[in-house]
Amino acid sequence: MNFRNSPGFNLGPIGLLIITNIVLYVAVSINRNLIALFGLQPATMLQHPWTMVTALFLHAPFPSIGHILGNMFTLYFFGSALIQLVREKSFLIVYFAGGILGNILFWLLAPPFSIAIGASGAVFAVGGALTVMRPQLKVIIFPIPVPISLWIAVLGGFLLLSFLPFVAWQGHLGGLVLGLAAGYVFRRRERRWRWY
Repeated sequence: MNFRNSPGFNLGPIGLLIITNIVLYVAVSINRNLIALFGLQPATMLQHPWTMVTALFLHAPFPSIGHILGNMFTLYFFGSALIQLVREKSFLIVYFAGGILGNILFWLLAPPFSIAIGASGAVFAVGGALTVMRPQLKVIIFPIPVPISLWIAVLGGFLLLSFLPFVAWQGHLGGLVLGLAAGYVFRRRERRWRWY
């Protein structure tokens, strides 16, 4: 038997991101001190610059499972749709650039001793890019039982989630803005390719 031409097992970037987030969720649930070490705190960010990236992989520990479930489900569905439209490399650039821009805004605008964790800014970047590229794509968002346009789901989700207590709205805003800008660039490129 020749397996040389078989594609083999490949998690892809979304699978790797989800597994990394889940493993670190378990680790943080076991040892909550990891949040202080790897979460983003404006007062200590210059001494701990790695937290600009590591905070993207941490979520509120067990029993607060809704944070990671919401982010990972959204990442899976929106990320899969975006990768079908752009290359995996472009998806990863949007994901990380959106998350980091969100963390920069948190660093600049949040109270000095607050701590940000979570992939929400990165996920909003993916959602923002997809929204500009396919605004009328129909999605079902729990608990709404009917399909709604993607642009309503993403912008409505931003408004509803960003202003809840203890939510880092700065991260959501930075991610969404970067995603909308990236989606605009991708859509212009897509239209230009259609002319050739």
